Amino acid sequence: MYSLVKPFVKIITYLNNSSTLIASAGKSTITPKLVDSIISEMNLEDVNKWLKELIRKGHSSPFEHSLYVFEVTCSRVASHQIVRHRIASYTQLSQRYSDKYLRKLVYKISDVMNIDLKNRGNKNNYEEYVRILSKFMNEELSFNKLLYVVSEAFIIPPLIISTKDIVFLKNLLNSVYNYYLLLSRGLSYEDARYILPQCVKTRLLITMNARELYENFLPLRMCSRAQWEIRYIAWIIWRHLVNIQPELFSYTGPRCVNIDLKVSNKTCCLNEYLNRDCRFTIERCPESIVNENIVNCIKNASRDPWSGEYLYIISRVSF
Repeated sequence: MYSLVKPFVKIITYLNNSSTLIASAGKSTITPKLVDSIISEMNLEDVNKWLKELIRKGHSSPFEHSLYVFEVTCSRVASHQIVRHRIASYTQLSQRYSDKYLRKLVYKISDVMNIDLKNRGNKNNYEEYVRILSKFMNEELSFNKLLYVVSEAFIIPPLIISTKDIVFLKNLLNSVYNYYLLLSRGLSYEDARYILPQCVKTRLLITMNARELYENFLPLRMCSRAQWEIRYIAWIIWRHLVNIQPELFSYTGPRCVNIDLKVSNKTCCLNEYLNRDCRFTIERCPESIVNENIVNCIKNASRDPWSGEYLYIISRVSF
């Protein structure tokens, strides 16, 4: 059930040789050789050496020679935060033209109640949706049954689940009922949507380069100060990136990590800090967490707010 109540992140595509290209771009600033010649001479050891050097010196412009595309399903609350990161490209599911997630909620209710939903393929079947929603809402509903249905269309805050706040879920369901009631009375999508809560699901296609990920998105959003939903999204994106390009993204994390890497004598992976194989040298992080508490702060920030799993723990990848 947790897979439905929380955001979903998928990596669609990426520039496969980003690490080599970034390292070569860095080296091209100090050699007269052409870039294609530098690339052809680069081995894995050279790539790792140059990436570490660029990270340590904060020379981040070469990181722009990269591309990562993600598909993210999240709430409207989170999507509004994500699009504030300006050095990126976004395409979002239109709430004006699509009620995809809300219709899926109605379909799930019809399945749960064994109701034959007539003309399921007709997305303008609003009166039938209202009838089904009304019948379901008049039943004696348990929290789990309601959660099972409502999570089809909404991101559910972890606190609502842990406290079993059935009133919250009923209000979400009621908003869907009123939404389709308005549509059945002739109101347009673009007007009826104003009644929907901000936790309604949406879908984003996001394109970022490594510099935006390294310097802005991940440092800000993996931090314990970030809001829980976008923090979860950031940690999942980080896990995807470490799996595909560990030589590049193992070294990034919350802002405290990026800052420490620029002043430390050793270039350390995030997990080396968290396993205490490396020690932070900064006295305190930008959020005023003192040195000795930074590791625990990051670990707590990495916790899945729904399951409690520590997201920084991933299979060790060699590079």
